[in-house]
Amino acid sequence: MSNREKILNIAVIAHVDAGKSTLVDAFLRQSDVFRDNEEVVDCVMDSNDLERERGITIYSKNCSIIHNGVKINIVDTPGHADFSSEVERIIRTVDTVILLVDSSEGPMPQTRFVLSKALEIGLKPILLINKIDKKDQRAEEVVDEVYDLFLDLNATDEQLDFPILYGVAREGRVQYDLDTPSDNIDPLFDTILKHCDPYPDKDDQPAQMQVSALAYDDYIGRLGIGRIYNGVLHQGDTYIRCNEQGLNERETISKLFVYKGLSRVDVKEAHSGDIVVIAGMPDINIGDTICDPEHVEPMSHIPIEEPTLSMNFHVNTSPFAGQSGKYVTSRNLKERLEKELEVNVGLKVEETDSADCFKVSGRGELHISILIENMRREGYELAVSKPEVILHEDENGHKVEPVEEVVCIAPEEYQGAIINKLNLRKGVMQDLNEENGYVRITYQVPTRGLLGFRTEFINETHGEGTLVRRISGYEPYKGEIPQRMQGAMISNGTGTAMTYALWNLQERGTLFISPQTPVYEGMIIGESAKNIDMDVNPLKNKKLTAIRSTGRDEAMLLTPPRVFSLEEALEWINDDELVEVTPDAIRLRKKGLTAMDRRNLYRQKMAAQEQ
Repeated sequence: MSNREKILNIAVIAHVDAGKSTLVDAFLRQSDVFRDNEEVVDCVMDSNDLERERGITIYSKNCSIIHNGVKINIVDTPGHADFSSEVERIIRTVDTVILLVDSSEGPMPQTRFVLSKALEIGLKPILLINKIDKKDQRAEEVVDEVYDLFLDLNATDEQLDFPILYGVAREGRVQYDLDTPSDNIDPLFDTILKHCDPYPDKDDQPAQMQVSALAYDDYIGRLGIGRIYNGVLHQGDTYIRCNEQGLNERETISKLFVYKGLSRVDVKEAHSGDIVVIAGMPDINIGDTICDPEHVEPMSHIPIEEPTLSMNFHVNTSPFAGQSGKYVTSRNLKERLEKELEVNVGLKVEETDSADCFKVSGRGELHISILIENMRREGYELAVSKPEVILHEDENGHKVEPVEEVVCIAPEEYQGAIINKLNLRKGVMQDLNEENGYVRITYQVPTRGLLGFRTEFINETHGEGTLVRRISGYEPYKGEIPQRMQGAMISNGTGTAMTYALWNLQERGTLFISPQTPVYEGMIIGESAKNIDMDVNPLKNKKLTAIRSTGRDEAMLLTPPRVFSLEEALEWINDDELVEVTPDAIRLRKKGLTAMDRRNLYRQKMAAQEQ
């Protein structure tokens, strides 16, 4: 046996907002990773700006702690369904998972997904019921619901014999049962070490490591992250990079890193069981196996789920193009998307007939909008089309489309409106439960039908509802689903919006802009109350007269405009509209800026449908 430290890899899995990142914080704080005087922010693993703003984990991350002489590598995984491909891959690199479940919500759709992936590969989870300090906690019922979920997912007898712990991650405490208080997370540490053996010492076997995630460093290039299953890797040595598809490349590891606390530490060698980061292989990809040159044995392929949604990224051609962005050309756009493909394996980019347009496909609206938001913060300008669901054909040649399981939790008085809207969107009800004045409605709805639903749901429930989605599979095409019922107010000129003009226009619909906003011809400035588009003049000002009268100059009170987030804007637009995204603005516009352009585009569309 070599003199090596014991290694154990764990992943924290859960539905979004169950408290994964907060639990990892507690791990780090109670393992002396931070200095006593060090100022540490909450959810320290969520280091990306967007993760902090939105309060969600987007990218899986690694860290490590030492407990009782065992090195524990911890992986914090995303909980949102759009990033589920991250979870699938990461779970393969760990020895056990901590399944986190909210004490009042219980198992949610994404809980089911992440747990099924863990059970499929034979892992034995540890259940932690979180947020037991909630007034409406029902921890014991939730445990029974989790048992039922395990049974539904065909867990083995061994997997069903899972340890159960209770805690409040925010306060950094975990306890063995509801009646035995605790002031730290030692019970969780002890359960991990008791429940799961460290990775066996396989240092004397030929080296074998599989890449499960990618990263990029501006100085050393593309990085491969994965677990060493056998042997020892040495910095500077040459290995064979191979896969099941016949790849066989001889390459050298120029840099080798392991995780220590939150840091990536440069090492000369790394041992079996450890999660490592390797550099020096510019074409390294997910699923590639790094092998000893004398024993080339690729590991089984890691499947990556196909994209479900696509959008077209256009070069910004509006009259305001180039006013605030640094990167505005098609070459800039292409290079940025190619760079994204280096690390974002759930993404797909295709060229179109136009050199100024790229088709970008991803796992959902959030998945692609995160990329767009990152690009605008980096100084890019672009125009984005309405999201389109990717349809497939089954073995019989029939058209099929992705269908999602949707769970809506809202006060009872809103259930009629929710059911009505989901029925219109070709949804089929699966379940309905009422409890404590709240209703929990489960539906199967085509992904197409859910485009734009989130905003409607928030408005209908006055912000009191919770909406959860998860892709559940493919079903036969459900037919046409009605788009937005209201038309758009379209500016017929270029200039500055005036109070007088907007005051007159607000009676005809909902405005999206305020006075003194720069507008251009073809820009959408509001939503019409009717189901037809209207060309309007937001530039009109009040004529000055020589006679002033108190009775004539009534106060012009404007209703505050509706301001869109990026996701809301993408949900709102129709097929003939675009979202213009720049570093300092999100604008809505028609594809054809002039009335003549719009008529021509409509004729082309009608002609294409007749063919």
